[in-house]
Amino acid sequence: MKLAALFSGGKDSTFSIHLARRMGYTVDCLITMRPAADDSMLFHYPNSWVTEHLAEAMQLPVLSFEVKGKSKEDEMKALSEAISQAKSLYGIEGVVYGGISSGFQKQAFEQVCRAHSLEPVSPLWGVEPAKYMKELVGAGFQTMIVGVSAMGLGKELLGRTLDSDLIGRLEQLSKKYGFNLTFEGGEAETLVTDCPMFSKALQVKKADTHWDGQRGIFEIQEVVLVDK
Repeated sequence: MKLAALFSGGKDSTFSIHLARRMGYTVDCLITMRPAADDSMLFHYPNSWVTEHLAEAMQLPVLSFEVKGKSKEDEMKALSEAISQAKSLYGIEGVVYGGISSGFQKQAFEQVCRAHSLEPVSPLWGVEPAKYMKELVGAGFQTMIVGVSAMGLGKELLGRTLDSDLIGRLEQLSKKYGFNLTFEGGEAETLVTDCPMFSKALQVKKADTHWDGQRGIFEIQEVVLVDK
């Protein structure tokens, strides 16, 4: 089955492509939604422009769409238009996305897929958080934290790359403060800089850290693809 991937550049959307391919699907294009603000209900916000470089690393075409409004209806309309265009251009039969436990997001994405007679594919749905995070590292995914907005997650995490030690620390913090270890609730945002699917690795050349005392963003300003 030919799929489009809803792709933010973060760990969940990237790892879902990896799993979909292992399940026998082909991914023919990427869809990146660029929300108007960081409080988007459906989409990843920080550094979404970098997906153009990640698409090049995966040797896949990417369709990027600005989301003009902030309401759920605005976001679903934009997603519907994006999926319609992907279906017209690439003849896709389904859409893979990185949903894990958000019933709200699952319902929204499946509703849009049904409207276009497409199969929703969510290979991460219901995954056990700690097992998933460890599998991510074990599979060779280099994942940078580019946003934090939950109690227990501080400025020092911005720009850090997940490894086994950091995941162990995050697991302890999640138990103490009650945030979702996978960050699906928006507790943190991530960016995959390298993985087995990439022909080249993404190197961050310039970035600024923004911190307001409770939440922050690692704003990437310049990147380059490098041989690995």
